[in-house]
Amino acid sequence: MDISRYFCLKFRKITKSNFHCMPNQEIIKTEDGSDTIYNQDIGESYHSRFGALQESMHVFITAGLRQIKYSSVNILEIGFGTGLNALLSLAESMRSGQTMQYITIEKFPLPRKIWNQLNYTHILPDIEPHLFNSLHDAEWNMQTQITDNFSILKLSCDLLEIDYSTFAPVDLVYFDAFSPEKQPELWETSVIKKITSCCAQGSKFVTYCAKGAVRRSLIEAGYTTERIAGPPGKREMLRGTKNSRKEV
Repeated sequence: MDISRYFCLKFRKITKSNFHCMPNQEIIKTEDGSDTIYNQDIGESYHSRFGALQESMHVFITAGLRQIKYSSVNILEIGFGTGLNALLSLAESMRSGQTMQYITIEKFPLPRKIWNQLNYTHILPDIEPHLFNSLHDAEWNMQTQITDNFSILKLSCDLLEIDYSTFAPVDLVYFDAFSPEKQPELWETSVIKKITSCCAQGSKFVTYCAKGAVRRSLIEAGYTTERIAGPPGKREMLRGTKNSRKEV
């Protein structure tokens, strides 16, 4: 299904001058050799210091995307960040042959001078560098076809302002915002419920966070929740399935 038909028309085309940028960003190396960004103003990195690549693969691809067996998958990502989750999803599309329509929401897009230095294509030899560039170069608020099987719609806006009901039914949510300690307003039950409004029955919701308050919010929003093994350095993560019956 073409997600562009469901894009909320109130989001006008945004030029570079409209972007909000977070200052004081520093590229750091994580323990698996992959880069991430440390935001000095917030006091938190975009990924786990135990391994950015390992965390994204474990939480979003292995525990999330590989659980979706449909030939066509609609993905909603909260927090485009470095683009690593989108890149790994694109790689999975190429591996599995699944068609993926990817919506990602990011209030603070990274400038080229930052994302262009990230080493993901150097440590992912099966991914051609131009594909990572294409994800970042894709125009904001316009659906862009990256490959025959993968399209992306990047929304540069506040996730609290979106009418999620305008999206095509989402099969998988990557919730990758900064932690509840740093941005608690993004993890409130009301926000989770808004996101749920565009999710299909049986859809998955995955996040690195395993806090009890987040789990209770997911349950109230209509998910069956599981605490499953987390990535290196983290004991657990959360996965939800919408409109199931049994709580784990």
